[in-house]
Amino acid sequence: MPKYFLPALGCMAALAAPAAIAAAAMPSAAQVLDANHAAVGDMPAAGTLQLDYRYAADGLVGTRRAIVDLASGAYVDADAAGAVTRGEGYDGRLPWMRDFSGAYTPQQGGDRIPVAVSEAYRRANRWWRADRGGAAIAYLGREIIDGNAYDHLSIAPQGGQPFEAWFDAHTHLLGRIAETQQFFKTRTFYTDYRREGAALLPHALSFDPGVGKDYYESLQLQHADFSAARSPASYACPDEAPTGMTLDGGKPSVSMPFRLLNNHIYVQGRVNGKGPYNFIVDTGGNTLLSPRIAAEAGLETQGSAASSGTGEKTQTSGFALARDIDVGGVRMNDQLAMITPVYDVSIEGIPVDGMIGFEVFRRFAVRIDYGRHVLTVTDFAHFDPRGAGTPVPFVFYDHLPFVQGRIDGMPARFDIDTGSRSELDITSPFADKARLRERYAKGVSAIVGWGVGGSSRSYVVRIPSVELGSVKLENVVGGLSESKGGSISDTNYEGNIGSGLLKRFVVSFDYAHQRMYLQRLQPPPADAGQFDRSGLWLNAEDGGYRVVGLAAGSAAAEAGLAEGDVILRLDGKPAETAQLSATRELLRTRPVGSVVDVVYRRAGSEHSARLRLRDQI
Repeated sequence: MPKYFLPALGCMAALAAPAAIAAAAMPSAAQVLDANHAAVGDMPAAGTLQLDYRYAADGLVGTRRAIVDLASGAYVDADAAGAVTRGEGYDGRLPWMRDFSGAYTPQQGGDRIPVAVSEAYRRANRWWRADRGGAAIAYLGREIIDGNAYDHLSIAPQGGQPFEAWFDAHTHLLGRIAETQQFFKTRTFYTDYRREGAALLPHALSFDPGVGKDYYESLQLQHADFSAARSPASYACPDEAPTGMTLDGGKPSVSMPFRLLNNHIYVQGRVNGKGPYNFIVDTGGNTLLSPRIAAEAGLETQGSAASSGTGEKTQTSGFALARDIDVGGVRMNDQLAMITPVYDVSIEGIPVDGMIGFEVFRRFAVRIDYGRHVLTVTDFAHFDPRGAGTPVPFVFYDHLPFVQGRIDGMPARFDIDTGSRSELDITSPFADKARLRERYAKGVSAIVGWGVGGSSRSYVVRIPSVELGSVKLENVVGGLSESKGGSISDTNYEGNIGSGLLKRFVVSFDYAHQRMYLQRLQPPPADAGQFDRSGLWLNAEDGGYRVVGLAAGSAAAEAGLAEGDVILRLDGKPAETAQLSATRELLRTRPVGSVVDVVYRRAGSEHSARLRLRDQI
């Protein structure tokens, strides 16, 4: 399920500083914060603070403007670096983001509200107040970091994301913040304090988004301005319809065929007139183009951002402005795309040249008819939900729809992700907390996907029921994630719903009104609720299908196959790259007890085996 996350804009805040504490005794949390207040000086308790920075991130250099309401901590940040412009804000009620395509989107799923609450808490310096702003604060001790002594506090604002703060034990200035955002362990470092008016402000900030030092963001304060308070509406999510895309001929709706391969949706498109190219359709993914397309279309790539998915690794992506991307009559004009390898042909069996996703869904209603293999894109003003099926409300967690539901009766929160081939991936924190390995004894540990972060493994079981809003499904294949990193290790949701499950429906997405509609297909797909019966994960390599994953005790293991073997023929038919998806489906749907004759290569020699298929879950 490739999912693509840009590094967060970072904690801008908590303005810090000095006062004297006796060195002999460790201070209390209150003493540390009072000393910090005294050191910072006379910070206005109300009004507006505007901070203009030189900003460097993702291999780009530009500016950031941060505007803060000093009384409430409400804020708006805006970045501009090369062709990349983005931002975020919080008005005290609703956090929002502006992605690099120019769309403003409210953020109410996952940890988006708690993170914004804590950000506002720091920006307003609520920890200086007599009641500490209602936060639970504890002194964790004095630590030596890089030769300097720091007083370490844990802080949990009401309704906010708990975080930790380190204050220099001698100057009492804030040195760093550590906070978990989504599944990233982020840190912000504050140095070079100088006086602006009556207060000391950090002039150098460095933000670690949790994906390595190569992706740090750096900020150098250029100008600070204190002024009168602005209207609360200044911090609210702008009510602006996103632009930059049209439907051919001014039509209200266009339809296009798609291929469903490995439970992924593929449509064809062109970039600057070149193509056709294969694009995967992903409800939460950004517009992506492979480096090969960028070169053929004459795009100029700039910058280097980190991308993360369900696997535990990250990869580097650049940015390019595409003059024209045409996918089935949906035209994207002067849209920024991330330039990164998507899927290698070995993983999907076809070259995957790009991705369309959130930017399109944010601008149009999208109907995915998994039965007829037709994708319909409609102007929101002409989308009629009557007859579309059962409505399921959602909010946004970053780019993804975020739905309330249940897993076998247990309350659960789901990402809705057409970029995932699975029926249901259950996050590792929830699987551990709910002791699902014990609850569902029969299962198998296997590779279940391959994406941006590499392979992902799960303990696959059968879930009796899953509910999405008021829609209930039975006999669901669920993967209890074994990942310790990547998006599937996120504690802020319980499961990821992929096309393996969604293909039981005609699915309509109305991002403008935050509704998904589900209309059941009758009969359901033949492989609904089915999992691989061979024990193999195959990628197309070296003139056949290489065994890159082999489940212990499976049919393939009993037949003598091993990782590294290259399957050359199945039932006498050549193992062709283009048939990889069909082969995976065959190994899911052949009846239990069926025999598949396999010819494979190992160490330069050919061997044969007979796989007697059986259910693993």
